[in-house]
Amino acid sequence: HIFIDPDPVAGVSFAERKRLFGLARSSWADYDTSLISEGGGVFDRSAKAIAITPQIRAALDLDPGVSTLSPPEMIRAILLAPVDLLWNGGIGTYIKASTESHADVGDKSNDAVRVDADLLRVKVIGEGGNLGATALGRIEFCKLGGRMNTDALDNSAGVDCSDHEVNIKVLLGAAISSGELAASDRNALLAEMTDEVSALVLRDNISQNFRMGLSRSNAAAMVGVHRRLIAELETRRGVDRQLEALPSDAELDRRAAAGAGLTSPELANLLAHVKLSLKSDLLGGDLLDSSAFEALLPGYFPTPLRERFGAAIGRHPLRREILATMVVNDMVDYGGITYAFRLAEEAGATTDDAVRAFTAAVEIFDLRSLWERIRTTPMPAAARNELEMETKRTLDRAARWLLTNRPQPIAVGAGIARYRDGVRALAARVPAWRPGALADDLMSRSGGPIGHGAPRELAEEVFLLIHRFPLLDVLDIADICERDADEVAALYYALDAHFDIQRLLSAVAGLDRGDRWQTLARLAVREDLYDSLRSLTADVLTTTEPVDTPEEKIAYWESTNRSRLSRARAALGEIFTSEAHDLATLSVAARQVRSMVGSAETTATVPS
Repeated sequence: HIFIDPDPVAGVSFAERKRLFGLARSSWADYDTSLISEGGGVFDRSAKAIAITPQIRAALDLDPGVSTLSPPEMIRAILLAPVDLLWNGGIGTYIKASTESHADVGDKSNDAVRVDADLLRVKVIGEGGNLGATALGRIEFCKLGGRMNTDALDNSAGVDCSDHEVNIKVLLGAAISSGELAASDRNALLAEMTDEVSALVLRDNISQNFRMGLSRSNAAAMVGVHRRLIAELETRRGVDRQLEALPSDAELDRRAAAGAGLTSPELANLLAHVKLSLKSDLLGGDLLDSSAFEALLPGYFPTPLRERFGAAIGRHPLRREILATMVVNDMVDYGGITYAFRLAEEAGATTDDAVRAFTAAVEIFDLRSLWERIRTTPMPAAARNELEMETKRTLDRAARWLLTNRPQPIAVGAGIARYRDGVRALAARVPAWRPGALADDLMSRSGGPIGHGAPRELAEEVFLLIHRFPLLDVLDIADICERDADEVAALYYALDAHFDIQRLLSAVAGLDRGDRWQTLARLAVREDLYDSLRSLTADVLTTTEPVDTPEEKIAYWESTNRSRLSRARAALGEIFTSEAHDLATLSVAARQVRSMVGSAETTATVPS
């Protein structure tokens, strides 16, 4: 049948469709046509012609001269209607790329109704069914301004639900075998958990869609990284670009030149392959067997199972596979599609390393609660994306810091125990240690999201986060120099302001990151500046007393190091005046800052 309701009353229509859903062997012919708006109806697909009413003509934006359409023509007209959403929930491929033939599609039964993506006038397509559009059709639609993902991503909740069902039934089977559950109680328990399982599944689905939205928003900026990641998957995992509809290097170069990136369907495919690759890596190692990660497993199951069968959950035969899925989903959905890949490029990190660094960094800086606020606070998508993107700066820097400065592999529990409480205790005082410059920076950088609709308090907290990242160094310096962390932090931020290090770091952030080597060069300069500031802080502490104010400490230290400092200060002054902040200039600036450091040691005797 073909069902057309030109001007539906949503509540009435929903109630009637719900009635049909519960009616055995129902079809659209069972729909109460008295509930359909004027001019609409239910039409048989075997009819020779369908009369076009004024209401249908208006709804489908048909030419005035069209008085009848054959059923295939009507279906094509519906597909090409200028509407907000086209929802495909059926069987068959109805959209192809203009460059494809019907034979390429391989769905002969729908050749008569299939349309080309470049003719679509809809804004968004959702795929409740499988293969509603070809891969190339999806990409063409998105390149022309449409919005859609892939059938696999839009159907991911169904797959997740099936996985939960299987894993729960395996657990209950074991509980029945061990005598912990009577077989007669099984079905009632399953029914009791329906709503909570739905909530768990939707949580995963929503999280993945937040990731997709964020990835779409910065696809153009990430095209170089995506290019390298696809090549890595091709080499290491045997991913076939043509089969997976992923663009060639030449195509990605063209998009980069045009200021474009991967489309949403391409990002969805990349997301899937990244998750599969990371999961394979985790299953091949022993990280999932550690207590820090095994403790996550109960969170996969509904409350009644956690309360009654905690021990059985720990013995689940698929526990490693479940954990791998949980850990990878969490890291990719919050850290990003390229998170682990970039850590591999930048710090030589393995997948296990990336997971360890992610887990520790998130807990130390309480990022999860901040992400929850960003994702649940009502605001426009653009503002939400800007805020979440900003949090990734701290996540990335903290992860690299942990990989560089902690014994490897990172002991997740020990790392969290060492830094979390100290960072959180000092975090609230950071604005007081950088009063003027920090206020100016927050006003400048949070202005965009606030202007786009983000709440001011939340935006300022997010943009303050990057200024709290150095607290990791502060806590290490405090231990090494055996000084109070508050004293060290006050001096650290005073030195930062005194030498205008933040200005140099901001300039580094603006450098081109077009290829891997430019990215690594930027990182090297940034890390050199942070390392120098860390060493300067320790240097000043070794020559001053705890009772001195930060300003007194700096003044005394400068008075005893005039010759070394004067040359560096002169060079830095020239650089600041020139405003020529390219890589070469900033590399020289970082070297000048490094030259001010005396002989203080800041890497020894850090507690592990």
